[in-house]
Amino acid sequence: MATNKVALQVRLDEKVHAKLRIVAEEEVRSLNSQIEYFVIKGIQKYEQENGLIELKNF
Repeated sequence: MATNKVALQVRLDEKVHAKLRIVAEEEVRSLNSQIEYFVIKGIQKYEQENGLIELKNF
């Protein structure tokens, strides 16, 4: 298991959570992995529209 992961708590609407569980099951991913996948895709889309986000110290 990766040790460079950050734990955080997310609050979701019940319907969003239920739909997210269905998507994760259909994609054969854990709920956590599905959330991470969606976040990565959202960041990629943001960077395509707004430019690369530069990180210092990474």
